[in-house]
Amino acid sequence: MAFEYEFPRPALATDCVVFGFDGSALNVLLVKRGIEPYINVYAFPGGFVHIDETVDECARRELYEETGVKDVYMEQLYTFGDIDRDPRGRVVTVAYYALVRSTDYFPHGGTDASQAGWFKINELPPLAFDHKKILETAKQRIQNQIRYRPIGFELLDQKFTMTQLQTLYEAVLERKFDRRNFSSKILKTGVLDILDEKVQNVAYRAPRLMSFNRERYLQLTQEGFNFEI
Repeated sequence: MAFEYEFPRPALATDCVVFGFDGSALNVLLVKRGIEPYINVYAFPGGFVHIDETVDECARRELYEETGVKDVYMEQLYTFGDIDRDPRGRVVTVAYYALVRSTDYFPHGGTDASQAGWFKINELPPLAFDHKKILETAKQRIQNQIRYRPIGFELLDQKFTMTQLQTLYEAVLERKFDRRNFSSKILKTGVLDILDEKVQNVAYRAPRLMSFNRERYLQLTQEGFNFEI
């Protein structure tokens, strides 16, 4: 049965903030808009929710259609609903964020995105809509979480060195750590496996490789363990 609403309804959209780590710097995935408004201006992948899909499905669909990136773990970040955030009208967006190894993904523009690519988080071009505000919210979220949850390991290869792990934390938190103190603190968590392997083909003393033991982490959390860096 058809139903007519008495009051105007806002449109609903999603936007995806995808963070990637390339081994030295934190990056973010952006698309160049191919349509108005903000044509040729960079933004996060996103779009309007279809009537027959959930917001989660919309976020994944738009990310894939505009960048070719798929099968990434995403979490809802925040709902942005400033009245004037979109010049096309009243639009509320549900933002998501994801953490990936940027070297695993080679984005390309699609649908209404003319280009897609990785940008260093401290060297971003001007962003469309309120996406600068969305980025700051997402950045604060991962900076808070990486200190109390082992989300940083999503940005690394399965095997990594202590130096690579420290570089990641420094890139995300935008601060330097003392090498010995950082190593001591991370090893005391008990969630790393020190492997009987070293980095190959290096001219200097080869560092040992390690990996994140997810099962051990889950077991420790059930015992009341709190991960903190």
